[in-house]
Order: sequence, then structure tokens, then C-alpha cells
Amino acid sequence: MEKFAFIVHPLTAKDFARKFPIAQNLSDGFLEGIMKYIPPVKVSHITGLESTQAQGEGWFIGCPLTSKQMMELPEQYVINKIIKAGKMAEKLGAGIVGLGAFTSVVGDAGITIAKNLNIAVTTGNSYTVATALEGTREAAKVMGIELERANILVLGATGSIGAACAQMLAQEVRYLTLAARSEAKLEKIAEQILRSTGLAVRVTANTKSAIKAADIIIAVTSAVDSIIEPEDLKPGAIVCDVSRPRNVSRSVAEMRNDVLVIEGGVVEVPGDINFGLNFGFPTGTAYACMAETMILALEKRYENFTLGRNLTVKQIDTIAQLAKKHGFKLSGLRSFERALTYEEVESIKKNAAAATEAKQRSIS
Repeated sequence: MEKFAFIVHPLTAKDFARKFPIAQNLSDGFLEGIMKYIPPVKVSHITGLESTQAQGEGWFIGCPLTSKQMMELPEQYVINKIIKAGKMAEKLGAGIVGLGAFTSVVGDAGITIAKNLNIAVTTGNSYTVATALEGTREAAKVMGIELERANILVLGATGSIGAACAQMLAQEVRYLTLAARSEAKLEKIAEQILRSTGLAVRVTANTKSAIKAADIIIAVTSAVDSIIEPEDLKPGAIVCDVSRPRNVSRSVAEMRNDVLVIEGGVVEVPGDINFGLNFGFPTGTAYACMAETMILALEKRYENFTLGRNLTVKQIDTIAQLAKKHGFKLSGLRSFERALTYEEVESIKKNAAAATEAKQRSIS
């Protein structure tokens, strides 16, 4: 039986209050003050993981800090708390531990954490990229958008996931824009892409303008608040939102019936898996970053797989092949915690066509 663990944390103070009802009437600030002093905790035991090749079990380890705290508290304090969670995974017998949500972003993206543990560490970002791109290709296909000719935007392109998505997309598209806060960092990525693929990409720090012009957006920023609002998107736009917390405001789903927003990196897990924790997904599905940890355990590859901010195409291709070998696969198209039906996608296509026609008439 192969053993793994995965570190999770509450995205907001309200998530913490949902887990512990006694805290529901306390303010966010008060809760965050308490969480600073709570040690890591075993959240649940994961059972039933089984591929045709191997079986596995694991644990969710809770690191009680919110996304906001992960970004604002002293870096070393946060890293030390994540290391303590990793030490708990060691004691439970895990051979590899995955870093979930903002635990994979802090500091040097897992390198220091790995140096301080006696078990393997992965951020799960390689399989996240593989599934995000697979989902984006599928969404473009069902919406009738030709990827090669579409205006594609990677939002948060200076992060490890965003840069890797950009590198891989540059091999198959013509029009690619990279957006992030730092144009200097974007220029470096653009130079790397030009050298490796021959594609000249646009870079911009004006994210709102880039969003409005894009046919397809892959959103992978580490923003703690939503940055894509209903008025930002053109009719027929596709957004693959890989970020947690989400980059796309929930009001987009409520106010725009002519755009397609999909969740990036949601996969079906082989076996009769029981996570012992409800994180809003249907039975048998998980985030791709969680799945990468499971895949490596089933493959008995107890090694530091995805660490730091430089992902390689080889890493992404390797984990995608191993996922297929063990029976992990993309969980269809999902939007705001639920599966999309064929009829719903067709309705979005029709509404987009009508909105585009109306816009053209108003211009002429």
C-alpha cells in the first residue's frame, strides 16, 4: 500500500468557521488571530485509491492559515508552519506530500520546505498545467473556436503555472498575450518563448484591457480577490480558471449567459476513493495538484517532482502519461462547482452569437 499526504488550508476565515461551527459568530480578524497559533492538524484519512497497477492511502493535513495570511504574514513564519504540517505527514508514514493552494506559492515554491523534510515534496503544478490545457482545448472545441487562430491570454503568466502554460501554448497557437503585474518579468518569459518556439508574444501589465480583447483566457494568478468581472469579457469568451481562490467573480455566472467559464484542473480519481473531506467536488474527483501527489505515490516515485517556479515541458508530459497509466482523467467541463451539460454549452454558444451580432449592428 503506497502512502501519501496533502497539505490543505482554509482559503478564507469563513472556511475555517464552516469546519468549526463554534467559530461561526466570530469576526474574520479574530479568527485569523486565533489561527496563527493553532498547530497543523490531521483533517482526514484518504482511502480507496486504486489503479490497475497499485493501491494507495493518504491523509489531508490542515495548515491553519488563510490565503491572505499566507501572503501577508512573515514568509519564514508561514514556511515554518508548512514544514510542521509536512513533519506530521512524515509521522503518519507518507512517502510524499503535496502542497495545496497557497502552500505551493509561498517563498521559493516548495524548495525550502523539501530541504527540511525527510519525504518527497511536490506542488502538483505539472499535472495542473496538463489538465488546464486539456480542459481549454476541449472547451474551445465545443464552443467552435479554432485554437490556432484565437486570441489567447495567460493571466498571471509570471507564475510557474502561467509560464508553463504559455510555453506549451506557444507551440500550437499564433496569437498569445501574457499579462501580469511585472512587465520586466513578462519580457523575460517572452524572450524564452521566442527562442524556443519562434513565436513573438505580446506582453502587458494592463490586465483589464487584455481580458476584454481575449477569446480564451487561462487565469492562474495568486490574487486573493476575483479580478475578472462580468463587464470584462467579450461575448463567446472562454475562461479556464485554475486559481484558488478564483480569479473569476461568481457574478459572471449570474450575469453573463454568453461566456463559458470552466474550472481548471479537476480530475476523476481511480478506485472507490473516500477523501473524508467535502471540498465541494462530486464523489471520486479531485484537484489535479492533489492527483499529482497520488499518481507519484502509485508509481512509487517518491521523489521531489514539481518544485520551484520553473516547470519543464518534459515534467508536464511525464505526469500526463503517468496519469493515463493509472486511470486519472479530466472530469469533463465544470463551472462553479458543477458539471456543464451539452445543452448548457449549446445555449452559451447561441447567446454568444446573438450578442456578437447585436454588437456588430450597433457599431454599424
